[in-house]
Amino acid sequence: MLTRRTFAVAVIAAIAIPSLASAQATTPSAATIERQLDAAPRKKLRPNERVTIREFKRRPDLRRMARSIDIQSINFAFGSAAIAPSQYGKVEIIADALHRILRRDRGARILIEGHTDAVGSFESNQVLSERRAASLKRTLAGEFGVPAFALETVGYGEEFLLVQTQQENWRNRRVTLRRFDDFVR
Repeated sequence: MLTRRTFAVAVIAAIAIPSLASAQATTPSAATIERQLDAAPRKKLRPNERVTIREFKRRPDLRRMARSIDIQSINFAFGSAAIAPSQYGKVEIIADALHRILRRDRGARILIEGHTDAVGSFESNQVLSERRAASLKRTLAGEFGVPAFALETVGYGEEFLLVQTQQENWRNRRVTLRRFDDFVR
């Protein structure tokens, strides 16, 4: 039986703490994604300092300098990399932003980084993050016509947690879009 005190605590918690569903449902607008990926990089590299794509993926210092945006709203089923058609509206927003960027700058290149939370083994999270990044690339290219040549993928598993916890946390299950054309040869 629900007491008045329990009910009051539940109501306060519901008001004070946003629900998981509403927190995950927020996708940045196409304009916000575009603005973030079009912003000036934190540092410009001289031509002789530029690296290969492979090296860029391995260097957190360079990735931190690149323009980026976290997308935490694409919901994957537990342990799955499939993007359900119910998520296509969110992917379409990303595609719209990327199409606009590529219309202005055909040399723009975007790295899709997959991330997981820390639940499960390091190895399984690594593989899952790679599969999720590849799945987003396939969906952007196959369903929404974003040129595949403009997209690279990488998975980081649980390596770069936003919330430092070994528990399940939806903020850590995300993709990051990172513009890298200013950093590679």
